This record gives sequence, structure tokens and C-alpha cells, in this order.
Amino acid sequence: MGSHWGPQGRAGPRRMSFLLLLSLFCPALSELIRYTVPEELARGSLVGNLAKDLGLPVQDLPTRNLRVSAEKKFFTVSTENGDLLVSDRIDREQICGKKLTCVLEFEMVAEKPLNFFHITVEIQDVNDNPPTFSQNITELEISELALTGATFALESAQDSDVGVNSLQQYFLSPDPHFSLIQKESLDGTRYPELVVKSPLDREEQSSHHLVLTAVDGGEPARSCTTQIRVVVADANDNPPVFTQDMYRVSVQENLPVGSSVLRVMATDLDEGINAEITYSFINIGEAVRQSFKLDSKTGELTTGVQLDFEERESHTIGVEAKDGGRHTAHCKVQIDVLDENDNAPEITLDSESKHIQEDADLGTVVALIKTHDLDSGLNGEILCKLNGNFPFKIVQDTKTTYKLVTDGALDRERTPEYNVTITATDRGKPPLSSSRSLTLHIGDINDNAPIFQQSAYLVHVPENNPPGASIAQVSASDPDLGPNGRVSYSIVASDLEPRALWSYVSVSAQSGVVLAQRAFDHEQLRAFELTLQARDQGSPALSANVSLRVLVGDRNDNAPRVLYPALAPDGSALFDTVPRAAQPGYLVTKVVAVDADSGHNAWLSYHVLQASEPGLFSLGLRTGEVRTARALGDRDAARQRLLVAVRDGGQPPLSATATLLLVFADSLQEALPDLSDHPAPSDPQAELQFYLVVALALISVLFLLAVILAVALSLRRTTSNISWNCFQTGSICSKTGPHVLPNYCEGTLPYSYNLCAASHSSKTEFKFLNVNPAHAPAQDLLCNEASWFESTSSDNPKITSDSVNLQQMTGSEDICVLALVLLLYSPGQGDSLSLYKSLSECIGLHYL
Repeated sequence: MGSHWGPQGRAGPRRMSFLLLLSLFCPALSELIRYTVPEELARGSLVGNLAKDLGLPVQDLPTRNLRVSAEKKFFTVSTENGDLLVSDRIDREQICGKKLTCVLEFEMVAEKPLNFFHITVEIQDVNDNPPTFSQNITELEISELALTGATFALESAQDSDVGVNSLQQYFLSPDPHFSLIQKESLDGTRYPELVVKSPLDREEQSSHHLVLTAVDGGEPARSCTTQIRVVVADANDNPPVFTQDMYRVSVQENLPVGSSVLRVMATDLDEGINAEITYSFINIGEAVRQSFKLDSKTGELTTGVQLDFEERESHTIGVEAKDGGRHTAHCKVQIDVLDENDNAPEITLDSESKHIQEDADLGTVVALIKTHDLDSGLNGEILCKLNGNFPFKIVQDTKTTYKLVTDGALDRERTPEYNVTITATDRGKPPLSSSRSLTLHIGDINDNAPIFQQSAYLVHVPENNPPGASIAQVSASDPDLGPNGRVSYSIVASDLEPRALWSYVSVSAQSGVVLAQRAFDHEQLRAFELTLQARDQGSPALSANVSLRVLVGDRNDNAPRVLYPALAPDGSALFDTVPRAAQPGYLVTKVVAVDADSGHNAWLSYHVLQASEPGLFSLGLRTGEVRTARALGDRDAARQRLLVAVRDGGQPPLSATATLLLVFADSLQEALPDLSDHPAPSDPQAELQFYLVVALALISVLFLLAVILAVALSLRRTTSNISWNCFQTGSICSKTGPHVLPNYCEGTLPYSYNLCAASHSSKTEFKFLNVNPAHAPAQDLLCNEASWFESTSSDNPKITSDSVNLQQMTGSEDICVLALVLLLYSPGQGDSLSLYKSLSECIGLHYL
């Protein structure tokens, strides 16, 4: 047992030299490795280290998946060390019959990269079969007239072994009348003949018993015996004679059953019954006996079955001619079967890769193709080709093996699979061919990024949408398969703050539906933009981005808000004075309102809902300006009340109302009595403050002289602008521009007016004001913060005001307060109004 390169010789330096020469001169052919093993090896017996002979590292064996490719697998490969082992019983006689050389050929297939190697294992014969005779006792008649030296053919023993283990010689038991000679036929088989050594005398001995022993050449030798009973017959002195000792004929295979092959002929010089010749087979096997038929009378040889060159190329047949006197003659018939092209080539696909990655390199092996034709010569030469135009080609590897390799770029998205047909054609006349179809599936790789259906998305979402509602859906397609084509969506960028983004919107990773996480407010957020990403799940992943702009539409969800006239802290309305001599078109005041909505929803209109004297005032539909429509008549009341509605342009419209109190008077003192007609409701706190003011006024009288002196001194001080302005009549509440509350940034700003008076009753009260410097400067407090309030729930009007923090008054402010107190409670001083206003401005008080 061992491995050999070529016909003989163990693996060694010669094998390495052969490998080097093979790689230099035959790079396109697979390596040819030859082993020699005896038959009947036990399963698991070592044939040779195949991995070493192939030059494959042992550590690569699991990934190379080395395996045997054959119709019947007698061998297997160990994945641990690469040894070629026996996997099934090897019976040389069953595999090769009588062939002198028994060879098993198969391919070893290796993967990653895909390749195969041609392996030849020669099976050596062992002496496991003894010679055998078909009969235990053979009866032979020999005429007593047989001459000394006459020979008689004996039955040959059959030995299934070949070579030295086959039948080598015969031995005959000692006998004075007979001896044994051995002859060899053309096919190398030996057969015995019995030789008459001395004359026979039937009267002396009518029969002889001999033992024939057949021995083979094995070690130890095997043998078998048969009994030969020689019957001495009466005289018939002329044996039959064949016209030829060897008949040879060639016939075509596939002859019809019963076709004549040839006729053998023997003659006998005797006459009568001794000249009647019969023909029969001798020394042939059962298979030949069934393949041919011999006419015992005529000697004509015909076919018993249809001959097949692929099963057996030639037949050697022994024929015996026997006359009536039992003389015999023998000849050999050699029948050569001629091959016809009656077998189409066979195609075997070994290790085909049914799935090919679309990025496979040119020349990647897709499948190994093995061809086989039972015919010989030109009839067995095969040409393999690929039908159709495909990105593949067939490359010949050995005489009977081919490789199907890639020959062009593959694109699964364009062609997901190929149905290729491989055709093998022999060179016979006429040629025969066979085809084999193979379906190749192209494996997907992640070579396509997702593609959005639109280059950009623009959606309109009305405000006040329900949280969780779908506002848009983006969709991207990916022509790849499986995870490579499975798209997920996410938000990767936005013009919103990162922290605020997730509180506004989210996107479904599977469907691409964009969901609102909260109700949008057009007044807070009118538009925002998102960058959405579609990402597949390939490795590496590919992605695409698209912009989604969301426009938040406005709804009429904000009612107009009246900025002017403002309400007092207790909810009472302000009042404005109108000169009695005001002409038609005189601008009395302006209602200022704003609407947080936009568009038509913020388009405001002003309407008079109720007026004390209809037709006396007109209201601008869009401006909100209140003007006199006619001159004041004698019968018109001095105090007028207007209820104004402000409506927006939404559907349905929303509105707000404002109440205007207008007093026709030429001065504040003239307006105050008109306001006193409606007493304010009694307020205990106001009464307490009233008594406190009275007490302060009484005390202030005692210091009147000191006050006057202090005022005079403060007027001389040029650096004290505040005190000087208290007595400058030209600077009293000189407001020329509109005043805007710091909380508003939209709408038409209100006009400011000089005089703000409060209603007073028979019981006049007042209290000090709280100054809020954050909303109104000291010089504007008189007009911006002073408010007159009209109470509809009580019949007692009163004067209300915010209290002044006395602890904040220092210097000239204290003097102004005391002077103001004296003026308010000194009746009969008609010219003190201007001084009163200056003092109030000086200390930052608001008229009430």
C-alpha cells in the first residue's frame, strides 16, 4: 500500500520533481495522483496522505471541504489529517473481472476556491480466490486404439484472480498410462490436456481413475481437484479434425439476437456413425454461453443476446467436435466486437454553486462538469459547450472535466437568475449529444442605496392637530433583497432645537409615517424643516436623505385682544374727555386690538354694539378710531357710553368687546362733577384711606408756610428738573406720541391722552398710588396708568387709586405730595388744575 506518481515508485523527490514539471508545463490541468493498494483492505485502512500529496495545509482542510466525487465511493478523506481511507469493500474480481490491470479513477473536489484533482488508485490482486472446476467428476472415453502421445482436452479450472495469483499449473495423480501437459491459449489462460503415455487395453482395464489438481501462484497457494474417470472405448481410429485451430471474426455491436457470427467445421475420415460429428462449447463461462448459441449439427455460431462493446470488447470461445466413436477435436473462436457510436455523452455536475454573489470576480468557478462516454475512439471524444449568450463560459480542465466560470459582470437587480444549458457532443458518425440544464441564482449584495419617491416633501398641517396624528408619509424603495432592501426611516436633522424636536414629531421606522407628538400652534411655530433618512440593513448600510418641510396652517383659534382702552385692576373701564366744542370728525380716541392669528383670521373690524346717543360718534371699521359724527347738542348728555365689538375675519369669527366712557368737558374739574353722579360702591378700605388723607391734610396746613418756602427754594435749583417741572404749566402731561405697552408687538398702537379723571361722589375719597416704573416712566404715569372706572353694580361712585409708597418719597417729592393734598381739598381754587397736574406728574401719581 502506498502512493505513487506515474506507474510505479513511492512519493518522494521524484513526486516533487513531477509536481514542479506539471506546474510548469501543464498549468491548466489538475494534478494526477496515483496510489496502489491491494484488494480486500479493511474499512478505514490508509491509502495515502492526500492532503500532503496535494500540497494542502492540514489546517485548511475543514474550509476546503475535500471530498470524493465518484459514482460509487470506495474511499473517503479524513478532515483531520487529510488521509485517504478505505470506506467500502474493494473486490478486484467484482470491479475489474479478468483485467490484468484494475484501476479506480475518481475526482477529489476542494472548495474555496473550487477545484478538483484526478486520483487514480490501482487495485492489486490478492490470492483470495482458489481455482475451481465446474464438475467434481469428469468422465472421458478414450479408444483403446489411441496412439501413444494422443492428447485429450480436460476441463480447465477457473480462477478469478489474475497475474501470479491466477491458475498457474495442473498436476495429475501418477498413472502408468497417462500424463499431463499444459497449454496456453491466446488470451493467456492455461488449460490441461491428458496424454496417453502407453497403449490402452480395454480387455485388461476398462477404466482408469485419475485426480486432476489445479494450483494457483499465490502465497500461500490455493488449489482444487476434480476426479477424472477414463473409460476405454472400443476402436475408432480417426478423430475429427477442424479446418482451423483458431477462428477469428469481428462483428458490430448491437447485432440483432440470432445473427450468425461464423461456422466452424470439422471432418472425420471414418465412416458411418464414427464420422457423425457433433459440436459443443467447452471451457467457457456462463456469460459467454448465454451470449452465443452453437448449432450442434452444423457448427454455426449465432448471437444469443445483443452484443455490447462497452461491456466486453472480445470473446474467446472453445468449441469441441466429437464423432460417433467419441473421438474429439478442439478449436478456439476469437470474436472481436466493434464499437458503434451508440452511447450519448453523459454530463455530471459536481459541486455546482447554485447561488453566486453578484460581485463575483471574473473567472470564478461556478460548477465542475464531468463528461463520460462509454464509446471509444472518436465515438468517445467529447466537446462541451454552453448554449446561449450568458456571462459564463466553459473552460476545459482535463480530457473529461470542465469548469463553468463567470465571464462577465453580474447584476441581480437586472437578472436575478440564469437558466443555462450545457451540451456535450461526441465526434461519432453521426454525432450524439446530451444536455444538462442548470439554474444559477444570483446572490444579492448591498449595492443599491434607498431612493425616495420625491426629491423633497412639502406638507401643510393645520394647527391644533390631535397628538399622534399622521401628518406625512415618506417612502423610499431599495431594489436589493432581504436586509439589503429592508428600509428603516429616522430623523437625522431639523431646524428645531434638538431637545424640542422629539416633542414635536417622530417617524415610524418601518412605514415612514411622520407623526405629530403634540398639537401645533401656528402662533408659536409657523414652519419647520426635517431631514429624514432612509437606511437599509445591509453591511455596510447605505442611506439616502430627503427634506420634509412642514407648514403649520392657521386656524381661527384666538379671539381679538383689546389693548386700548385698558381696564383698571378692578375691571372698570377708562374714560376720555371730549371738548364741548368738538367739531364733526374730531378724533376722540382709538380702540386698539390685536389678534394672534394671521391672514383673514387676524383681519379685524370694529363695530358699535351699543351707544348712549346713537349717531353722536362714528367708529372706523378697520381703524377703530372713534370720532364725533356731529356737534354736541344742548340736549345731549355730557357723559356718553360706547360698547365696541372687535371681530376677526375667521370662520366662524371670534370677537371681543370694549367699553368707552366719554365725557364732554373743557377741563378736568368740569368733568369731575359729571363723574360724581354715579357714586361708587362703598369700600371700607377706601373710607379708611379717606380719613387718613384728611388727617394728613390738616397736619399739612400747619406746615403750609414751610411748604411754600420749600417750593420756592426748589424752583431756584436748576439741577432739579423734576421739582421745576412741577410748577411749569407748559410741561404738564405734554404727550405727543402714542404709547405702546411693552407686552405687545403686533397691532395698531393706541393714542395717549392727557387727562384721565375719576368719578367722584358726595363723599370724595382718594388713596396713594403704587408706582410701577417697569411699565411706565415717571413722566408718563399720569396718562398711562391713571384710570377712571365706572361701576355698574353700585350706585355710589368713588375715587380709587393705587397707594403711593411714602417711604420712597424724599426731598421735593414729599413737598409735591403735600401740595397736592392741599389743592385737592381746597375748594374755590379754580386755577389750581394746572398746578395739580404738575404736582401729580412730579411724584408720579395717576389721576383717579
